[in-house]
Amino acid sequence: MTERLLIKALSGGKNTKIITLNGKKMTKMPSALGKLPGLKTLVLQNNLIPKVCPELRTLTQLTTLNLGNNLLEEVPEEMKYLTSLKTLHLSENRICRFAPGACDGLQNLILLNLNNNHLIQLPQEVSRLKSLTYMSINYNQLVSIPRELCFLKNLVELQLNYNQLICIPEEIKFLKKLQKFLLARNNIGVLPEELCDLKKLRILDIAGNIIQIFPSGFQDLKLREFYCEGNPLFLKQPVISTQRENVWSLQEITSRFVMNQLAENNPFLMDGIERYPQVRSMISQGKTCAICGQHFITVWLECVRFVSPPKDWKISKNLQLVPLRVLICSYKCFTQRDPNLFGIAQV
Repeated sequence: MTERLLIKALSGGKNTKIITLNGKKMTKMPSALGKLPGLKTLVLQNNLIPKVCPELRTLTQLTTLNLGNNLLEEVPEEMKYLTSLKTLHLSENRICRFAPGACDGLQNLILLNLNNNHLIQLPQEVSRLKSLTYMSINYNQLVSIPRELCFLKNLVELQLNYNQLICIPEEIKFLKKLQKFLLARNNIGVLPEELCDLKKLRILDIAGNIIQIFPSGFQDLKLREFYCEGNPLFLKQPVISTQRENVWSLQEITSRFVMNQLAENNPFLMDGIERYPQVRSMISQGKTCAICGQHFITVWLECVRFVSPPKDWKISKNLQLVPLRVLICSYKCFTQRDPNLFGIAQV
């Protein structure tokens, strides 16, 4: 059957524009493809192909290539010759790397699908995909987002669900056209403030991470859909804050001043503190703000404020009951943000 289809395609010569050979149990890519220079679409998914044939490089008019669900172990070098390619599907392979130069000629690529592979990292050369608009790398093993990816100025949709990401680079702010950002089921603990610069972002999915607080300005994003279930947005045993009248006690003010001066090795106070054991005992109970690094005795609600999600957001059920915790710490804020107490509020 496969040979018969190829013979038919070859008979069309330069006039053959589309070849579809799905699920034919092919173990290699037919070299006869090199005789079809006018080919526009090549679909070879659901086969057993471990590598592409050298003749692939002759298909310079190819705009769509689907090699999904095969046995490829890398994004092959031959891709760089497909200068007209706009859509590339390589999902459900065994890809763990990009061959050197694979991205060099893909200046017109719009969609790249690498779902369900074994990628641990992306090469810096990904920045050469200047026209890329849709990128999907779900179900891989990525541990970081390369800053070079953040310079793909035409990127509208970025899917990175089910990886091992622990952070988002500050350079994310350069993805000015990004509208859909999916990061579900990773290990992300903090959202960078730069995320709030994405004025066109409309869909954000951070479900199943370890995020406990949101950056200042997060509530001003013009989101239409926001998913955050599976994050520790509130604790079963929250810290109860002391903020009855918004006034510190004289003891608190003095203790903070002394502790901060001692941290700066003030020689006068370092010498004087030795004479007052009660003061030494008091400040020994002091803690340090994980946000601004200043010292305090009593936990106050200074570093976070609570805001309700905008009414026009489509949001996760757990956020319908719990307000957003937005970080507002400045150099004058001294409240604790202990990693184990993240939120310091009565929920």
